[in-house]
Amino acid sequence: MTVMIRDLRPADPADVESVVRVRRTALPYLLSTPEGIAFELAGANPAKRYRVLVAETGDGRIVGTAQVGIAYESPEPGRSFVNAYVDPAARGLGAGSALLAHAEEYLAGEGAVEVYAWVLDEPANRAFAERRGYRAGRSAHFLRLDLAGAALPDIPALPAGVELRPASAFTADPRPLFEADAETTADEPGDVGAEFDDYEDWVRHTWNNPDLDKELTVVALVDGAVAAFTAALTDGGTRYGSGMTGTLRNFRGRGLAKLVKTASLHRARAAGYREAFTGNDTGNEPMLAVNTWFGYEICATEVRYTKKLKEQP
Repeated sequence: MTVMIRDLRPADPADVESVVRVRRTALPYLLSTPEGIAFELAGANPAKRYRVLVAETGDGRIVGTAQVGIAYESPEPGRSFVNAYVDPAARGLGAGSALLAHAEEYLAGEGAVEVYAWVLDEPANRAFAERRGYRAGRSAHFLRLDLAGAALPDIPALPAGVELRPASAFTADPRPLFEADAETTADEPGDVGAEFDDYEDWVRHTWNNPDLDKELTVVALVDGAVAAFTAALTDGGTRYGSGMTGTLRNFRGRGLAKLVKTASLHRARAAGYREAFTGNDTGNEPMLAVNTWFGYEICATEVRYTKKLKEQP
């Protein structure tokens, strides 16, 4: 069966819903919403050169999709990414190969010298990547918590000088959260670093993300200064996800990550969310320990693969 690669039509609700369906089917541990996908394109920094590709069969079915762009926040120029998803029921049609080839050609044309991709840690997926010249790097776990049935720890008494606020309290001026996100993201382990230094860009693609739940996102302040936070994403149904949990360097070792996450999970359950998902680099032992303490269990693992598109000048 012939498979055609084209760009997502963000104004076509059926197109966007098809991408959501494929992503949820191929990787159910990630939250995906029509509003979020449309926002990905509308809110992308021009330097990202971002595209959402779809693989469409001759009869009009979308059976695969890919996120493609330049890692413009990386301190190393020439980095790029492609994350491809294929409906498991449609494997063997060549959708994955076609998406990858199209993405690599596009990225090379945009000046990328290296491309990275997250690959679900299953033999067939890893073999697919390795046959196409990709090499394995770091890995990360997906973790799931039965939020409806979990015995969540009580929210402890707040230490002197510590207060909790939802992110919505920062609507008038979210810059302190930008600064906290920038510092903690810079310290995250990973193959591709990120440096946030553009506040307006962060507002556009992070703060304004429609999947970000500002009431369930919890911030800890110490003597009035942002010290830790956990970002909450929701899908409009019963699924809650942790986008990022971080503690600023000067406040680490005080249990603040547990504190903000405990508060957020309690609020999520009270709001009717029944499943909680998160992800951690396999080398991020502190956060893995925190999530294990809550009762999260590893449900899948991804491996980050990289490929040289051309030699850097």
